[in-house]
Amino acid sequence: MIQRSIQCLANGMPTPEALRGALREHDGNCARLRTLGDAYRGRAAIANRTRSPGLPNNRVAHPFARYIVAVTTGYLIGRPATYACPCPETTAPNTGRSGDAGPSRPGGVHPTLQAILENYRRGSIAAVDVENARNAAIYGRGVEYVHVDGAGNPHAAALSPLDAFVVYGDDCDLRPLFGVYRIPSRRADGSLDGWRLWVMNDARTVEYRAADPSGGGLTEVASEPHYFGGVPIVEYWNDEDERGDFEWVLPLIDAYDALQSDRINDKEQFVNALLVLTGCTLETDERGREPWRQLREDKALCLPDSQAKAEYLARQMNEADVEVLRRALAGDIHKLSMVPDLSDESFAANASGVAMRYKLWGLEQLVNAKQRWFIEGLRERLKLMANYMELRGFPRLDVAGVEIGLTRAMPANLLEQAQIAKLARESEAASAETRVRLLHGDGEWTEQEVSAEAKRIQEETNAQT
Repeated sequence: MIQRSIQCLANGMPTPEALRGALREHDGNCARLRTLGDAYRGRAAIANRTRSPGLPNNRVAHPFARYIVAVTTGYLIGRPATYACPCPETTAPNTGRSGDAGPSRPGGVHPTLQAILENYRRGSIAAVDVENARNAAIYGRGVEYVHVDGAGNPHAAALSPLDAFVVYGDDCDLRPLFGVYRIPSRRADGSLDGWRLWVMNDARTVEYRAADPSGGGLTEVASEPHYFGGVPIVEYWNDEDERGDFEWVLPLIDAYDALQSDRINDKEQFVNALLVLTGCTLETDERGREPWRQLREDKALCLPDSQAKAEYLARQMNEADVEVLRRALAGDIHKLSMVPDLSDESFAANASGVAMRYKLWGLEQLVNAKQRWFIEGLRERLKLMANYMELRGFPRLDVAGVEIGLTRAMPANLLEQAQIAKLARESEAASAETRVRLLHGDGEWTEQEVSAEAKRIQEETNAQT
């Protein structure tokens, strides 16, 4: 996180010195971000290893980083986020899904929220959310740019954390002061032609041209208002340290890559082992073949007497010890990243819901923390959208009162849930809402949908009696 005093602003925008200082600080962290991005994309540290000429140099990279990111991202945002806010004129509960066409049933949703959800649907916001969550899992933070498209509708786009960042105030509120988005400018032939920068505060967007990525030769090109009522670059933090999900176990992944690469090297060296002759020498035969060619073609060796012998010079490999070390490294990677090995035999298809929850307990704690930070980003984006929609004539939306929900993408034991719900009904130990929650609480149903279904069950029961 980059922090600055509000004194570095002039008319709400950073001074050239403050902007260049923020760019340098951001660039100082980019080496770490590139290392994390390379690890995720399979360009691990083992790829740069060198060995003496003539020795095998297998460099095998294992996609542990990609696996960890895929599991945590899918578990967090595998289903679209949900938004619920009653309309001021009615208290009827309802909800909208960011990946659907708006509210799940007509009536009850705040009109401004309904319009925003429709924009979300047209802009495929569910895909943007997944990309933001993935970037947060890789780099420790995702970055999003909220802007207006050609039709005048608000839209959001995920940016690379290497290209964009937000500068916050140095007080306890951490209020965003300005955001920066920087990309290289290319000529028609692809050659570099300086850099383009967009700097945004809570009211305006200023475009600059620069000679280098650090802001040298900074020249203002354009300036225009954006009408979002806040800095339109939103950061999605992965945790309070802004660290990626696999960053803490990256040394273990590198050790695993080195171990497996050396195992393959040892196998290759064993196949190409040197043949040591004792008490004899080999000469060119009558067909003019060199000794090494005789061995390769005849697959046999004739020794002159019983005192002579031939044996391969090879190092003895203890595969059992190496396999123990491999399993230990893999186990530590999964344990310390809190992402279990889902291919393990303990994750059987017939495991009970309680057993599954225990096995996923560490992952649940990790994603719970990620969820809190991610929802903060979703709420900040919603606030920007609501400000823009209010200027277009929509009623004011109390963003703090909007309930934002993320549903876990977890396999459900439907038979077990149905048996529990049936037992609760027969024993009259639970209300209709609780029984519906037992059936659908871990599925795709939201709290509002559970309450509405329980209400319909009660109405049907009253009609029958």
